[in-house]
Amino acid sequence: MDVYAQLGVKKLINAYGPVTKIGGSLMSPEVIDAMAEANKAFVDMDELLEKAGQRIAEMIGVEAAFVTSGAAAGLATGAAACMAGTDPVKAKQLPDTSGMKNEIVVLRSHRIHYDQAVRLSGARFVEVGFADWSSVEDMAPFVTENTAAILYVAKIDGARGSVPLEQVIELGKGKGVPVIVDAADELPPVSNLRRFVDRGADLVLFSGGKDIRGPQASGLVLGKKVLIEACAVNGSPNYGVGRPMKVAKEIVVGLVKAVELYLQQDFEAEMKTWERQRDYLVERLSGLPHVSVGPVKAVFPGAPGSFYLPATTVDLDEAGLGMTKDEVVRELREGDPGVVVGQSPAGIVLRVHMLEEGEEKLVADRLQDILRH
Repeated sequence: MDVYAQLGVKKLINAYGPVTKIGGSLMSPEVIDAMAEANKAFVDMDELLEKAGQRIAEMIGVEAAFVTSGAAAGLATGAAACMAGTDPVKAKQLPDTSGMKNEIVVLRSHRIHYDQAVRLSGARFVEVGFADWSSVEDMAPFVTENTAAILYVAKIDGARGSVPLEQVIELGKGKGVPVIVDAADELPPVSNLRRFVDRGADLVLFSGGKDIRGPQASGLVLGKKVLIEACAVNGSPNYGVGRPMKVAKEIVVGLVKAVELYLQQDFEAEMKTWERQRDYLVERLSGLPHVSVGPVKAVFPGAPGSFYLPATTVDLDEAGLGMTKDEVVRELREGDPGVVVGQSPAGIVLRVHMLEEGEEKLVADRLQDILRH
C-alpha cells in the first residue's frame, strides 16, 4: 500500500490546475533529492535564507529575493515590511501598529480571499473606487502620510474596476509609497518572474508550489533590496508576525532547485505535450449527446502577448443530459479514479498542464462513462 492508501486518502487526477486545495503541483525528483540532502545537516536559518535569496535573485535577474512559506505568507511579511521596515522593535510590536504607517490602499475590485493575510500583519485596508469602474485619480487622494503600501492583484489587471498597473506604480513612486503586486499564480510564462519587477513594482509575490513545482509550502518575494531585508526581519526565524509562517531548511533548498529547473525548462516542448493532451480530449469527447466540446487558448488572465494555456471546454445541455454540471463535477471527483476539473458558466473546463502523461485518457474514460450513463 502507498502512503495515501495507508491513510485512507484517495488520490486525484488534476485536470483543474495547480491549486492549494488539491496539493498544488508535483515536485520533480531533482527537487525531492535536494530536499533530502538538505535534511542531512543543521544550518543557520538566517544565513540560509539570505544566501538562498541571493541565489534566486541572481538566477531570475532581480535585485533581491526572500523565500516564504507561500504567497499568502509573502503578503503578510511584505505588509509588515512596509510598516515596520528593518526595525526589530517595530517588527515585534506588530500587529500593534501604533506610531507606524498602517494603511494599505487597494482598489475595491482587487479585494480577494487571500488578502486576509495582509490584515494579519495589523495593516488596515483603505478601499478605493468601485467594483466596475475606477481611475488612478480616484486613488490619489487616499494615498496619504499614513499609507504604508498599495496592494495590486496582477490577475485583475485589465478587468472592469481595475486601473493599469503602470499608472498605480507611477502613483506610488510619486507619493513615495511602495507597490506590492500579488502574482501568486501568474506563472507560466517564466518571463512573468521578472515582468512586474521590471515594470517598477517594489515587491512581487509568487507561489513556489504551483507552476514552479517547488514544495507546496513555499513562496517567493521579489523586489527592492531594502524591502526584502525588511521581509527577513519580519519573517521567521525572527519573532515578528511572520514567525508562525515558518519555512523549513528542506523547503528553502527545494525551492532554490525548483527555480533553477524552472528557468531551464523547455516550454515549447511542454506546450506541445499540453496541446496533444488537449486535442486528445477534444477528439474523445466530441460527438457525445447533449455535449459541446472545444479547445480554448486562454483560461488564465494576466499572461502577456500571445501566451496561453491549452484547455478543453465541455459545455453541457443539462436538461438533455438529465444532470447538472455540479452533479457531473461531483461524480468525477467521487469516482475511481477521482478527477478534479474546473467549471465554466456553461459546463466544465479540463485544464491539462498539471496532467501526467497518459492521464488525459483516464479523464476521457471517466467523462464518457458519466455522460453516457
